[in-house]
Amino acid sequence: MTTTDTIPAGTFSMKSPYGRRAAALSVAAAVGGFLFGFDSSVINGAVSSIESTYTKDALLTGFVVAVALLGCALGAIIAGALSDRWGRLRVMLLGSVMFLISSVGSALTVSVPDLIVWRVLGGIGIGIASVVAPAYIAEVAPRQVRGSLASLQQLAITLGIFTALLSNAVLAGAAGSADNVLWWGLDAWRWMFLIGVIPAAVYGILSLTMPESPRFLLAKGRTDEARAIFERLVPAADLDKTMNELINGIEDDRKNRSASLRGTALGLQPVVWIGIVLSAFQQLVGINVIFYYSTTLWRAVGFDESNSLLISVFTSVTNVLVTLIAIFLVDRVGRKPILLTGSLLMAVSLGAMALAFAFAQTVDGDVTLPGAWGPIALVAANLFVVGFGASWGPIVWVLLGEIFPRRIRGKALGVAAGAQWIANFLVSWTFPQLSAFSLPFTYGMYALFAALSFVFVLWKIPETKGMALEESETLFVRKPKRTARAR
Repeated sequence: MTTTDTIPAGTFSMKSPYGRRAAALSVAAAVGGFLFGFDSSVINGAVSSIESTYTKDALLTGFVVAVALLGCALGAIIAGALSDRWGRLRVMLLGSVMFLISSVGSALTVSVPDLIVWRVLGGIGIGIASVVAPAYIAEVAPRQVRGSLASLQQLAITLGIFTALLSNAVLAGAAGSADNVLWWGLDAWRWMFLIGVIPAAVYGILSLTMPESPRFLLAKGRTDEARAIFERLVPAADLDKTMNELINGIEDDRKNRSASLRGTALGLQPVVWIGIVLSAFQQLVGINVIFYYSTTLWRAVGFDESNSLLISVFTSVTNVLVTLIAIFLVDRVGRKPILLTGSLLMAVSLGAMALAFAFAQTVDGDVTLPGAWGPIALVAANLFVVGFGASWGPIVWVLLGEIFPRRIRGKALGVAAGAQWIANFLVSWTFPQLSAFSLPFTYGMYALFAALSFVFVLWKIPETKGMALEESETLFVRKPKRTARAR
């Protein structure tokens, strides 16, 4: 054994072999987040083409864009139970196969009904990945860097968004327009979907080569396999302690087999509601309006298709960079201060967008922003992305991997992620109708949700920085009151 392998108990370094291995596994798992981000934005460049070719109606177009999110909700809900039964890796593979099939089907679609089927199928795959990836990362990451490694999920999402928007711009530019034929008789917008085959295949291959979650293996009684994995992730001096803590925790869980998501707070345990509300706020601020409809939005502000696509790419780059900042700060500053700061910045920037669109004018049926209001809206939208990308984007995934007790983690993560997808669906589907009614009202509503998210974090979210996974989850679980006999 080398000197770098014999790290004293209680110490940890990302430069050690243990840190590098944990980081490598977390990066591999986070490819599921890449699929999540790619799917979220690949539709952006194809919206106008789908509407002109198939849907012919803004309401139906909005439904085709958002329907994948219903599949995501279903995938997220079933992923928890499946991953607890089959293991994290088999469920990862299932998600990759479903997204691959969806990419091919969407590219070759011939009608609205079959496009809806492919979008829902891909959504189920993405929903599965959105649950399994943060659960796996939380279960292999050492506590000292768990926040940073869990944030890789959001970084991968932002990279997926960037890749989708960049590939959309390149494909549309190569063809001259998204509606023009590019290669093999397929329009450019169809190739936008077909590119998704590549990350789906990579995710599937990785799921066949990664080790299973050691916590899952311990829960299934496969102690030797779990120990062999932990030997590569935990310093030798801490190995026995880590194993004993997990085994004792699992034994405690087995004594409480009746534990479920059910509780006295409107039918669910309070910690489950905290996860649901966190997930809902992450979407109710309207972040995916920027990534689903930004090309259409910037064309309304006065930019042509080419420039609108480039602005969307710039926005996605901003999203990636600020997520890197969040990864750097999350284990230094903590979860709660970052969330509070992000809520304030989102509320202010969304309020500025609402004000800018209050001065919008309609010319020949198209919305335009006169004078300086166009640049103001552009800057405010990117400040909103900064506020979200540096806070609520990555930190919510960190907390969802930390707050749930082990015995319900898979199911609770599924419910929380399902709530996130449902909120995403509602925002994405209603935006075309709400924007037609009043853009100032729409962005003002998102600003209100951002302000409410500040209040919720201040009121309900404790700090979990630097805590072991089993320790941090107890902060969110209400301890039963002692009876007189127990006293």
